[in-house]
Amino acid sequence: MKTLSQWGVRSSHAYSLGLISVGISFLTWLFSRGKGDEKSQSDRWGLFIGEWAPTFFALGVGLKIEEES
Repeated sequence: MKTLSQWGVRSSHAYSLGLISVGISFLTWLFSRGKGDEKSQSDRWGLFIGEWAPTFFALGVGLKIEEES
């Protein structure tokens, strides 16, 4: 966390990326369904990108703790 903080990455950046990944997850699922992909393939795309959100939120919490110390 200290290295990320030194590079200028802030908790708000990580939280924003988490929210963006949730939106992108929904959009990829929606577009994949719109293309006529089978449901299981659409779900895989949405879940793959959706798994990024908790990581970004966890980084945000870690960075917030680093910012406060």
